[in-house]
Amino acid sequence: MKYLTIGILAHVDAGKTTLSEGLLFTAGALRKLGRVDHGDAFLDTDALEKERGITIFSKQAVMDLGDTVLTLLDTPGHVDFSAETERTLSVLDYAILVISGSEGVQSHTETLWSLLRSAGVPVFLFVNKTDIAQRSREELLAELHERLSPAIIDFSAQNEAFYDAVGSCDEVLMEQVLESGTAQTADIAAAVLQRHIFPCCFGAALKMNGVSEFLDTLRQYTLPLPQRSDLAARVCKITEDEQGKRLTHIKLTGGSLHVRDTLSGTDADGTPWEEKISQIRIYSGAKFVPAESVTAGQFCAVTGLSHTYAGQGFGTLTDAAKPLLEPILRYSVILPPDVQVHTALLAFRRLEQEDPQLHTAFSAQLQEIQVLLMGEIQLAVLKHVLAERFSLDVDFAPAGVAYKETIRTTVEGMGHYEPLRHYAEVRLLLEPGKPGSGLVFSSVCREDELDRNWQRLILSHLREKQHLGVLTGAPITDMKITLTAGRAHKKHTEGGDFRQATYRAVRQGLMQAESVLLEPWQHFRLELPSEHLGRVLTDLQMKGAKLCAPQNLGEFSLVEGDCPAAVMMTYRTTLTEFTRGRGRLNCIPAGYAPCADAESVIERFSYNPEADTDNSPDSIFCSHGAGELVKWDEVAGRMQTESYLHPQKTPEIAPIQRPVREAYTGSAAQDKELMEIFERTYGTVRRDQRDERHHLHTEKAAPKQKPVPLPTGPEYLLVDGYNIIFAWDELKRTAQENLDAARAQLVHILANYRGYRQCRLIVVFDAYRVKGNPGSISEESGISIVYTKEAETADTYIERISHDLAKNYRVRVATSDGTEQIIILGNGAYRMSAGELRLEIAEAERQIRAHLGG
Repeated sequence: MKYLTIGILAHVDAGKTTLSEGLLFTAGALRKLGRVDHGDAFLDTDALEKERGITIFSKQAVMDLGDTVLTLLDTPGHVDFSAETERTLSVLDYAILVISGSEGVQSHTETLWSLLRSAGVPVFLFVNKTDIAQRSREELLAELHERLSPAIIDFSAQNEAFYDAVGSCDEVLMEQVLESGTAQTADIAAAVLQRHIFPCCFGAALKMNGVSEFLDTLRQYTLPLPQRSDLAARVCKITEDEQGKRLTHIKLTGGSLHVRDTLSGTDADGTPWEEKISQIRIYSGAKFVPAESVTAGQFCAVTGLSHTYAGQGFGTLTDAAKPLLEPILRYSVILPPDVQVHTALLAFRRLEQEDPQLHTAFSAQLQEIQVLLMGEIQLAVLKHVLAERFSLDVDFAPAGVAYKETIRTTVEGMGHYEPLRHYAEVRLLLEPGKPGSGLVFSSVCREDELDRNWQRLILSHLREKQHLGVLTGAPITDMKITLTAGRAHKKHTEGGDFRQATYRAVRQGLMQAESVLLEPWQHFRLELPSEHLGRVLTDLQMKGAKLCAPQNLGEFSLVEGDCPAAVMMTYRTTLTEFTRGRGRLNCIPAGYAPCADAESVIERFSYNPEADTDNSPDSIFCSHGAGELVKWDEVAGRMQTESYLHPQKTPEIAPIQRPVREAYTGSAAQDKELMEIFERTYGTVRRDQRDERHHLHTEKAAPKQKPVPLPTGPEYLLVDGYNIIFAWDELKRTAQENLDAARAQLVHILANYRGYRQCRLIVVFDAYRVKGNPGSISEESGISIVYTKEAETADTYIERISHDLAKNYRVRVATSDGTEQIIILGNGAYRMSAGELRLEIAEAERQIRAHLGG
């Protein structure tokens, strides 16, 4: 069975939902066709979607084609919901891009094509509305080649021209076409998967023209996912059902998921968690079917997980990359008098978890909630959702655009955090980055100066926080931040100490740097009656827009260019007024550029960086047994690590002149000859046998032994799980009633010990008697948990892995098995009995309590 997840994308009003209805009806998933204009489309289930006639929330439907099961994800087409569409791309196997035959390639179509290229998703194209298109199929295809890709090929007729076209896009297909004049279907499908070819079909979905042929093309030229036993899954989105249950929508690309399976991960803020799946649902439209398990290629929703977030990866998949499209319009929330601001903030935070494109900020000083959105349509949807789900009747006031900040000069940021019984120091190099590069983090700190684990912690603290600039308090971007030095205390340093020192180092560096205020720009496409062209060109040039040469479209003219988003916020209304609604303006984000009116913007914000207590640039040093606040401009003189930009020069020390003394350097042959002359003259020399100095030239020196280097790198601790469980009385009693509980208790005890010891810990459990068991390795609380495969005992696994690791690392093994201990010693690892491990853990817990108590 071939399971695939296919997304359908389009510019708004291209007929995407209509094509979805046609595909589902053709596949037998629907008994009757719905229509968007009738409000009965299968995938437009929300009342607001039916009212506006557009897709707002991505939905899924299942099509069973016999040997192939396709999950179709219908995504929003409006530019305001581009972030929702972009998030969906990370879980797609293939994509369908719908293009309006009457409009051709539109501005948002090019944006979607760029996103698909960045995500590496194979694409099928469907040119819709050909029944009302004024251009021929050849003209439309030529536009696709020019504006999207020359590898887009018409799959409607597989003739000689078709095979020549596919052969020109792929070397394997070229060889087949040259030899036989045709190409194998499987090889064409492979070229589609590699994005060498983009199949294109034509039709009119409303009249069901070409829909069946397009579905056949999907079935024929898609390939199943490669089979992988390890779990690989990614969260697409978070929603709630009608009863308020939290739903985590997951796409599997490897392994399988079952009800009651345990998933573990970390929150968006880095806090570890572990929860069990309560239910698995396969949704199709608004209805779902419960399932006991799902396999690779399937798309499902699960309940029971409360800490997941959109884009989170499980198993072998990492988290999805940050979205390229970001909201740029800022609005202030106006609450009713009887609503507490913190009550409303909780509602916004819940919606923010479900919809990452909604960015919420709260000003404690102003007691005001602000949101970042993509546009007015999204604003209307947000207002509707707040009223429907939370009974909040709120208003929004435009608060300008979302500014960002960067730096023009390279500086060194310094942060020190040393209240009583705490210690951490960090130095960071802040450098300007390329426009659009975002924030890049790295480290050049030596491990003999700061342990690798502390360095990783600092880098994670840099990534976890949205760092604010010092001009307007806007987020920073387009910078490279490098960890150059740091210092920890063996006794007093805790993880939270480096968080404080890192945040303060970033802020202190920004206070020194020459900062630059950035404003968002948009690429616009404007169609308007030609008689208004002169006014539009004059208006936009005066507002700082960069314009392309206008194009003549008969009675209309087309103007494209880039302009500050602050201008475009209000210009749409102006355009509608003087063109009497005949002008059409489409805008898409085009990155950030230095603000032309930075001084007035900074003055309007009146932001004081030193008064922002949540983002302090100052440091805390220990003085006379208490913490002392040191202002940011005085920190450099108190730092205890060396500067990276201005290192101290080591004074040159003149070499000591020692007198040259004559030394006897005779050879062994010369020594023997001199001794014979001496004995002929003065008689035989009798030596004390205990004096071995006469062997200096007469005996061969012993060969020098090459010193064996001590293992470096992290320390490994291998634990024989069941051996320890049945050696510790408390775990043994638990195991007699519930072995799973005993295993979980052991892992919990070892997790605290691992965090204190800062070692890499591997717990091995026997599973050799389980037939067909391939073995498994999972991660829980920073511990690697291994279940051995069939016919492999824990002893065998530990002996093998300790032998491999001991070559490069210091390895300890905890077990009370006498035979295994002897083998471990032979492998170069250190042995530890179950009792010794218990004593070490008890001592670690005592010291942890002592630190916390102090």
